[in-house]
Amino acid sequence: MFDGLHDIDWASMEHAYGSAEEVPALLWALRSPDAGERSQALDRFHGAVHHQGDVYPSTAASLPFLFELAADGVTPDRAAVVALVVSIGRESLDRGFEDDGTEIEYYPPTGCAQAVAFLRERGAEFAELARDADPDVRLAAIPGLGLFLDDTDRAAAVLRERLAAEQAVAARLRIVEAAAALALRLPAAAEQVMDWLGGLAADPAQGPVTRLAAVVQRVRCAPDEIGEDVVPTAVGLLRESAYAIPVRRIAPAPNRPAAPTPGVAPQIVAAFEDLDRRTRVYAPTTILLRSFHEALGARVPERTAVLAEQLSSPDPGSRLDAVRMSGELMRTWRGDHTRLILLVADQLTTDAQEVAAEAAAILETCHPIAAPAREALATHIEAQRTAHGPHVWATPQALRRRSHQEAVRALARLGDARALPSLLAALDSDADAWRAIQVAGQLPQAANELVPRLCDHLRRIDLSRQRTEMSANAILSALAVLGDLAAVAVVADTLGAAVSMGQHNITQSALKALGAFGPAAAGAQDSIRSLTTATDAHVRPAAVAALWAVGGDLSEAMPLLLGLLDGPITFHIGDAAGLLGEMGPPASIAMPRLRDLLTHDYEWVRVHCAAALWEIGGEAEAPAVLDTLLQAMTRNPATANHVVTCLDRMGSLAAPALPLLREQLALPRRGGRFQSIDHDEELQRVGRTLIARLATPDEFATLVDDHLI
Repeated sequence: MFDGLHDIDWASMEHAYGSAEEVPALLWALRSPDAGERSQALDRFHGAVHHQGDVYPSTAASLPFLFELAADGVTPDRAAVVALVVSIGRESLDRGFEDDGTEIEYYPPTGCAQAVAFLRERGAEFAELARDADPDVRLAAIPGLGLFLDDTDRAAAVLRERLAAEQAVAARLRIVEAAAALALRLPAAAEQVMDWLGGLAADPAQGPVTRLAAVVQRVRCAPDEIGEDVVPTAVGLLRESAYAIPVRRIAPAPNRPAAPTPGVAPQIVAAFEDLDRRTRVYAPTTILLRSFHEALGARVPERTAVLAEQLSSPDPGSRLDAVRMSGELMRTWRGDHTRLILLVADQLTTDAQEVAAEAAAILETCHPIAAPAREALATHIEAQRTAHGPHVWATPQALRRRSHQEAVRALARLGDARALPSLLAALDSDADAWRAIQVAGQLPQAANELVPRLCDHLRRIDLSRQRTEMSANAILSALAVLGDLAAVAVVADTLGAAVSMGQHNITQSALKALGAFGPAAAGAQDSIRSLTTATDAHVRPAAVAALWAVGGDLSEAMPLLLGLLDGPITFHIGDAAGLLGEMGPPASIAMPRLRDLLTHDYEWVRVHCAAALWEIGGEAEAPAVLDTLLQAMTRNPATANHVVTCLDRMGSLAAPALPLLREQLALPRRGGRFQSIDHDEELQRVGRTLIARLATPDEFATLVDDHLI
């Protein structure tokens, strides 16, 4: 066992956390009789040598020895080892090669090519592992037939043999998936695999789950050949499958440490909890259906029909996975999502609290389009408060607490005051108050009740401690949006404390908040002025912006802004240009420099400077401004929100932008800054307004016919 293991210079190689010299010990530990030692070694291997799917030279060098473990019948936990081998190979194919099979060159080099070459040399052995007496080993090995066995006839024959022999749903799903992987990898196998999948899909003796898998995997092999009957067929098979698979309770999440790591912000803890939830799969058909949705792509109505069926499943785990897929669809693709929003909102009334909590969370993340769910959210919140009392926000029952909090946050993001009682309860009790603070700014009509509580929370933050900026910044942001002048004094005090404690991020946020209060914050003007020469790159422009907002002294602000324009830091230039644009014509002294910056090599600088030129110079600057904006939006679609905002202010002079605007609105995938749902919805709204204003009657009619307006 392990001949040659110590002939390898492991110390000369690395993994995610440094030297790979521990690899031999990890490999030996994988065959230890002690289950705890094996588990710890496997976790370490995944966490360091195969970190987040990465394949290092040390990962590839481990494969011969992992294969020995997999092939040795006395190895404990062989299925886990086989699964590790397959994972390394799959990730190597995904990360190391283009779609046409060309190797991607990385520096420093990865072990992807070495791993794939080795596994293809040993590809025939996956056929034996797929016939192993241990069903878990077979399940783990089946994908290797599609990924690594180059003998297409043998691979196809073994897959047919295994489908006839295997009765477990998970194994049958993997066999059909492996067949598709074989066809996608080796064109010589495509025809026979497609014919086989077509036969399976039409064979009622196979059962609905296998037939559904065949339909989906055939689509995956030929997404350009999706016919009108594919989705209705899949929906019908999905309906049958729901009653062919036993309904099970949702498995509880793995136990986690009761107390978070000391000093870690609750927002970070929650982010990791959310990441853990996203990686969990609750239904055996979920991975298959994800593949189907991926193949359907921009076909939003068809995907909604599939999701509607998923969301009606009697199995709560299937519905939970479907709720998440619904969120992914709405956040990624444009379209009318009203039906899907309402279907997700219907899940708020389910007895499965995990599903209700996830539905509320999805509505919160999709809040720009979640208005149709407003009443369902309000009803859910009121029912919880009636059944469990006014302090249900802080209930010790974790799933109920999450369900309530996410629903309250979603309703608050819709600007609905019915979220207020729970937000006030959170702020008064200090139970998960940070979740309430994040949405408090969405209820300006309740500023008189929210602002005193937010100020109290801000006063109680100890700025001498590290990792307080997330909490302080969120409060300062909320106070800035709410705009209640009663908060000016506490914000000014926070600025002074943040400066004295060297908390630059909080200093920046306090400056932005004071700027939002305008002249009412004049009492803090000296403190603000002293920070206009700060060495911190983010504090300095924030101080200049606040000084102008509070004092309005052009003669004082202009030299500072020109200094930022002349500097090398690109976001300084953008910030300064934005402020000069707000000043308008009185900032004309900056126009020569702004014109020069239209040739800057960074498109974001060009966009900000072009927008400022329009605000300052008006119609005379229109040709250069328009040319700069359209070029930037073409080359970097992330600038689209800024571009269309300026175009909207240009009025009829923006008419040459019509073709680009039509092209932008015709895109099926969300765009704009970060391709986020909020930026994209705003981009579409402004774009449609612009087109309606600028298009001729004939052009407008055509756009209506094409559903672009």
